[in-house]
Amino acid sequence: MIVRELEVGPLGTNCYIVYSGENADRAAVIDPGDEPEKISRLLTELGLGVEAILLTHGHFDHIGGVSGLLERFGDAKLYACRSEDALLHDPMLNCSAMVRNPHTVNADVLIDDGEIVNVAGVKFRVIATPGHTAGSICFYSEEEKIMFSGDTLFCGSMGRTDLPTGDSGTLAASLRRLKEFPEETVVYPGHGPQTTIGDEKRNNPYLA
Repeated sequence: MIVRELEVGPLGTNCYIVYSGENADRAAVIDPGDEPEKISRLLTELGLGVEAILLTHGHFDHIGGVSGLLERFGDAKLYACRSEDALLHDPMLNCSAMVRNPHTVNADVLIDDGEIVNVAGVKFRVIATPGHTAGSICFYSEEEKIMFSGDTLFCGSMGRTDLPTGDSGTLAASLRRLKEFPEETVVYPGHGPQTTIGDEKRNNPYLA
């Protein structure tokens, strides 16, 4: 698996382009939060189309580039957690109304905890990690020991819980679940630098 990272939008959201290898011609894009033209430019440079867009959750800074990407790659399918569907369709819940840019997206494929998602030659297991939002999920590659954690787990921190559908107790339970993954698992978060489960268990007070 090859992972290319871009920082997009005013909140510095990490968008990831994931594909299976040097000879791949299709990619999965995780959390295209803004700047679809910037994302599209890198895809073109890499010679990649888009097979799927995967959302870890539905806040505005993670979905803002979806429509623009779909305009350019119209056959791509949008994946999101079933429990996040209401938030995706409500500008108040996804907080886009708060930044005076109300928008919504419609998932083509609604997924649940434990499902296997095969896209662009890469296989992910869906890990339900509610708390930041009700439908927050992580995408985990067991083969590569790689996790895309969205805004559930950050390097040295965790996601906020004071926005619609957030809940601190639920997030604490989700973080306890993530502690059980192999320590060598590389974590690509929604904001900030990458880390590992082992480093977070040793250094992150929220995983203590």
